[in-house]
Amino acid sequence: MGRGRVQLKRIENKINRQVTFSKRRSGLLKKAHEISVLCDAEVALIVFSTKGKLFEYATDACMERILERYDRYSYAERQLVANGNESQGSWTLEYAKLKARLEVLQKNQSHFMGEDLDTLSLKELQNLEHQLDSALKHVRSRKNQLMQESISELQKKDKALQEENNLLAKKVKEKEKELAQQPQLMEQDHGQNSTSVVQSLPLHSLSIGSLSFSIGAYQGGGNGGEVEEEEVPCQQQQSNTVMPPWMLRHING
Repeated sequence: MGRGRVQLKRIENKINRQVTFSKRRSGLLKKAHEISVLCDAEVALIVFSTKGKLFEYATDACMERILERYDRYSYAERQLVANGNESQGSWTLEYAKLKARLEVLQKNQSHFMGEDLDTLSLKELQNLEHQLDSALKHVRSRKNQLMQESISELQKKDKALQEENNLLAKKVKEKEKELAQQPQLMEQDHGQNSTSVVQSLPLHSLSIGSLSFSIGAYQGGGNGGEVEEEEVPCQQQQSNTVMPPWMLRHING
């Protein structure tokens, strides 16, 4: 028959308990040595009997080094857990603060909108009124400032447009003056052109004074048909220095 499963509970019989302890202790030390050799692990085993007797096992007999490593690891583990707990606690506290602040802001906003005023006392209503008056003053001050800036900007634009208008009006007057002077200049130019044209016309004139022009006349009777020459007076010659063509034709005819 095979062995049955041992029930894990304290052995009441003192002798049997001591025998079991001795056997299991040897097996435990053997297993610790095997796992350290097979798996290249650092193993430290400490066992105290019921009478306080110490039994231990350490890889390469370096119990102190393994215990120091254990202390460092356990301390770091405890610090990490503590920091995590503190961080979680701080975040929880911060969340509570922010939530309370949000509720206060929402409540104040509703009060500024004129809602939920039944729960406010007289003093709280007076404070709310003072805050609203102060806010209204700031709003009006900002509005007046913007209006002044807008008016100043419009005045600058108006001044610039007036200057541009004056400049255009000046140019228009100069243009009108030039247009008014053009007919006079044209008349003067026309008169000068007419004079030059008249002077350039060919005149069929004779310089009678320089040529000693004489008119022959036939006298009948005692002269026997002889022609007598009569000199033209000098004054008449000078008056006929320039004669128009029709007079020349009349004389020649």
